[in-house]
Amino acid sequence: MTWDPSVLPTQHGKTFVVTGANAGIGYFITEQLAGAGARVILASRSEQRADAALAALRIRVPGADVEFLRLDLADLDSVRAAASAFRELDRVDGLIENAGMVHPPSRRQTTAAGHEVVLATNLLGHFALTALALPALARTPGSRIVSLGSMATRLSSFRVDDLQLETAYNGWRAYAQSKIAVQSFGFELDRRLRAAGSAVASLVAHPGFSISGLSPRIPGVNEPSVGTRVVDTLQGFAAQGKDRGAWAPVRAAIDPNAIGGQFWGPRFQTRGRPALARATSTSSDPAIGARVWATAEELTGLRFNP
Repeated sequence: MTWDPSVLPTQHGKTFVVTGANAGIGYFITEQLAGAGARVILASRSEQRADAALAALRIRVPGADVEFLRLDLADLDSVRAAASAFRELDRVDGLIENAGMVHPPSRRQTTAAGHEVVLATNLLGHFALTALALPALARTPGSRIVSLGSMATRLSSFRVDDLQLETAYNGWRAYAQSKIAVQSFGFELDRRLRAAGSAVASLVAHPGFSISGLSPRIPGVNEPSVGTRVVDTLQGFAAQGKDRGAWAPVRAAIDPNAIGGQFWGPRFQTRGRPALARATSTSSDPAIGARVWATAEELTGLRFNP
């Protein structure tokens, strides 16, 4: 099928929840879905930043049907409250799990629950949100869950027996390992949904090398400095804007021909139109997926059986 990311199929009557939607790729995912007519709920930690995103959306997409839902993925109480609101929605056609800590601390930090903060934000919060909100997705025909992976998964080993990096913490490894775990969860979720006979599909997508300096300037959302613009422009041969980084997750969420278990990304890996991609063998390994799942259940205290 020919897919034009600038002319999306209508999404009128559909509802999507996008985590981390107030900035970066999450903002552009929201803008593209809203532009196609969908109702989009911005699940974000900061109401102030979400307000700026909402204001921008209403200017750039006249008539946009958008709203805010408070969600702090590093706080399981916040996740439970958001999931409760989620379950009150009449329908949910897609949950796009975009939020993540991209710039990890140089020293290991933990949440109030004692979880390593990068893993807690990127994986555990989304795992808990999915487990608690699945009933809302299950009652909407053709609903999808899209997990956001990363090219970083190709650049790091994976300590499945030390997901919290209790030994030899490194900020880069914390990010890369959390993204391997996120992809692993997304694929394992689809396997379990299929085994349960569920109509909900789980897909994984990655945005390639998407940077602020090549993205449209949007007040309150994306305002890179002149220096950032110059540096990022020099990387243009291998990079793209975050607006284009949103293309793959949006296609995974709404392409009528996309199916559960698929992995989507830019055609040329770092940039380009969205196309089917090949995930790392580690993140797609069912045995590793089962171990990541079991660890997430243990750390969140949630028994998740789709």
